[in-house]
Amino acid sequence: MRAIPYGRQSIEQDDIDAVVETLTADFLTQGPKVKEFEDKFAEYIGVEYAVAVNNATSGLHLAVLALGLKKGERVITTPITFAASANCVRYAGGEVWFADIEAGTYTLSLEHTRQLIESKPKGFFKGIIPVDFAGLPVNLEDFRALADEHNLWIIEDACHAPGGYFTDSKGVKQMCGNGNYADISIFSFHPVKHIACGEGGMITTNSKKLYETLTSLRTHGITKENMTKNDGGWYYEMQELGFNYRLTDIQSALGITQLAKNKAGVIRRNKIANTYKTAFKGKIKYQNLFEGAFNAHHLFVIEVEDRKELYDYLKTEHIFAQIHYIPVHKLPYYKEIGYNSADLSKSENYYSKCISLPMYPGLTDEEQLFVIEKVLSFCGV
Repeated sequence: MRAIPYGRQSIEQDDIDAVVETLTADFLTQGPKVKEFEDKFAEYIGVEYAVAVNNATSGLHLAVLALGLKKGERVITTPITFAASANCVRYAGGEVWFADIEAGTYTLSLEHTRQLIESKPKGFFKGIIPVDFAGLPVNLEDFRALADEHNLWIIEDACHAPGGYFTDSKGVKQMCGNGNYADISIFSFHPVKHIACGEGGMITTNSKKLYETLTSLRTHGITKENMTKNDGGWYYEMQELGFNYRLTDIQSALGITQLAKNKAGVIRRNKIANTYKTAFKGKIKYQNLFEGAFNAHHLFVIEVEDRKELYDYLKTEHIFAQIHYIPVHKLPYYKEIGYNSADLSKSENYYSKCISLPMYPGLTDEEQLFVIEKVLSFCGV
């Protein structure tokens, strides 16, 4: 049997054809495919505006800048995430504070976030960055109420969750990234994610003002909007200090074909997840699904006592599991600057046991059953 990774991109002939067509067209970057990708992604998510960027980390960076984060200002996020969810705050000179996770969902704890906010003076924090971990949405309606109470903004890190949703108190399905409860949301198009562009990301928002700021910052802060009839076609103005965070037409062409297959991909991911759950129910702990939520399943995470031993054992069977994630506050950089300011015991307990099993649409039934057999055999259940 071939090696089985924890994640793998699915590239088909239509993806290849779309890239080749763009390679032979007039624009490799700053052309029509970028806007087409943005428009189709916005329609899929159900949001007003989408801004394509070269990766999700750039998107997070632009998000905190667009929301006005300044040096020394404080933002709360989860330690169980990729470091970029916290690093974006540091890029702007802000301070990162971590709140603990829910033991069942592995997502940022609303109650722990509330306790952290209320333990400090009014205005101490500026924003919250919840993460839709492993594809499971955060209930942003609850976080929005908390944020509004304390005049905070919300950036939804939805990198794991295109196609996921939660159901709000009115019974409405709220797609991850639709902007109804978060000010800005971020998606990733890394190869192991749902939509593979090689690298790439998308920022979504319902705010026209934020959209205009994001598009300006994405391209050096340069605009041609103030041209007059006396200006030449070459004329432009740099209105603010921005960045070159553009996505290319080549990547956008791939993103368009990948996006068209995401609905089917998420259905397949949930079929794989349900097979795991049936096999492990009552034997091995896995991520909870709260009522009204739909998990897009970037990952399928279980908890076991002998995590390192299971990881090594699976590797001998050519099953390449992964660990998501080392708690950010435990990374040497964050330990040195000392932002571990709260009790994060649930996050640390989760990390001591978590392991991500293979989860991607191309995983065959035979391969999954092989993975399940080896995990159950190791665990003696």
